[in-house]
Amino acid sequence: MPYFDAASAAPLHPVARQALLAALDEGWADPARLYREGRRARLLLDAAREAAAEAVGCRPDELVFTSSGTTAVHAGIAGALSGRRRVGRHLAHSAVEHSSVLHAAAAHEAAGGSCTEVPVDRFGAVDPAAFGAALRADTALACLQSANHEVGTEQPVAEVAALCAGAGVPLLVDAAQSLGWGPVPAGWSLLAASAHKWGGPAGVGLLAVRKGTRFSPQGPAGERESGRAPGFENLPAIVAAAASLRAVRDGAAAEAVRLRALVDRIRSVVAERVPDVEVVGDPVRRLPHLVTFSCLYVDGETLLHELDRREFSVSSGSSCTSSTLTPSHVLKAMGVLSEGNVRISLPPGTAGADVDRFLEVLPEVVAEVRERLGAPATAPPSPAPAASLVVDALGRRCPIPVIELAKVIGEVAVGATVTVLADDEAARLDIPAWCEMRGQEYVGEEPADRGSAYVVRRLS
Repeated sequence: MPYFDAASAAPLHPVARQALLAALDEGWADPARLYREGRRARLLLDAAREAAAEAVGCRPDELVFTSSGTTAVHAGIAGALSGRRRVGRHLAHSAVEHSSVLHAAAAHEAAGGSCTEVPVDRFGAVDPAAFGAALRADTALACLQSANHEVGTEQPVAEVAALCAGAGVPLLVDAAQSLGWGPVPAGWSLLAASAHKWGGPAGVGLLAVRKGTRFSPQGPAGERESGRAPGFENLPAIVAAAASLRAVRDGAAAEAVRLRALVDRIRSVVAERVPDVEVVGDPVRRLPHLVTFSCLYVDGETLLHELDRREFSVSSGSSCTSSTLTPSHVLKAMGVLSEGNVRISLPPGTAGADVDRFLEVLPEVVAEVRERLGAPATAPPSPAPAASLVVDALGRRCPIPVIELAKVIGEVAVGATVTVLADDEAARLDIPAWCEMRGQEYVGEEPADRGSAYVVRRLS
C-alpha cells in the first residue's frame, strides 16, 4: 500500500532500525555513571550528539536531545523569551508556523506577553521586509520555520536571519520538515527538529542553542542535557535518530532530484486531469517531496477515505478532516481553497509506478465524491434571471455552502448578487477562493443573525 504521508511521519529508516536494536543491547545503562556499562552508554550518547550536531551545523555542546520536536520548540521559545525578558516580552512569528509555535505564542500572550503574526503571500512565504518590520525594540525572539509542513514552501531564512541579526533579535528556526534534506541556512540562533520526520524513531527531538544566545531553561531544574531537557535520555532512540539522520542526508541530494521530478509530475497531471483543482504552495522554492492541492466541491474526509480504500495513504489540511472543524491555519493565511485538500509527501524510495497509479485513480475518486455530494455541472444561465438570491446553508459543513452557491449563481442576472448564509468557518475562506477560480466578484462578509452572510456578485 503506497504511503504518501512522510511529512507526518516518515517510515523507519533501515539504518535507524539497525542502530536501535544494537543500542538496546549496548546503551541501556545510565550514561551519567562511571562504571563500565555507563561509560559505554556515554560513548554512544556523545557519538550521537556529534553526528546530529554535524548535520545541524553547530557544536556538540550546543545541542540537546528532547522527547519530541514539539518539546524542543516549546523549550526553545520559553528559554529564549525568559533569557531576554529584560529586553522585552514581544514575540514575532509567521502566520504559517507549526501549531507547536502557535500554541507557545498563545501561552506567552496569556501570560502577559505580546505577539506579532507576520502574514504570508499566496504561496505561503513571508516577505523578509515585512518580517523585519515586525521586529521591535522590545522583541525578545523571532520564529520562522525553514519550510512549511502543509504546502512545502521554503521560507527565506537567510534573509530573515540577517534582518534579525541587524536588530539584535535571536531567530528560532523550526527545521522539522527540512533537516533531513540538508542544512538550514546560517544565521539562526536556535533550531528545533523531530526525528520521526526523517525516518528516525518517534519520541526524539533536538534543540540547538548557539553560544552567546541568552537562554534560561524553564520548569524544574534537571541535571541531564545541560538542564534543557530533564529526564532520563532514551538512548537507543537517540542513537537511532542520529544514525538515520546521517544516512538520510548522505543520499538526500540524489533522492531529492528523483522525488522532485515525481512531485512535478503530480503538480502538472492533477491540474490537467482533475477539473476545478488548485495546486498550492511555491512551485519552485519548496521541499522536493511534498505537494498539496485542493479540489472544489469535495468533502476532504470522504476523499481521504476513498483514497484509503484504494490503498493510498495521504493526509489533508482541510477543515473536513480536522477534529477542530476549522480550516487549516496555513491555507487560511495563504487565502487559498481549503475544501477537498490533499497533501502528498513522498518518503524516500517511493516508486514512480505508485505515483502513476495514484494519478490514474484520483480523477475517478474526485468525480465520485462530487457526484455523491450533488456538485453542479456547468449549466446555462436561467432564462429569467433574478435580481438577487439568498442561499441558506446554515448548519451545513464544507463544501456544501460552496456547492449551493455554484448551483444558483446562474439564476441571477449579471451584476446581481447571491448571499450565502453559513456558519461553517471554512466558508470564510472557500467562498472567496471559489469566486477567484470562477471569475466572480466576492463582495464581502456581512453580519447575520446566525453565522455570516457572504455576498457574491455575478460577473459572467
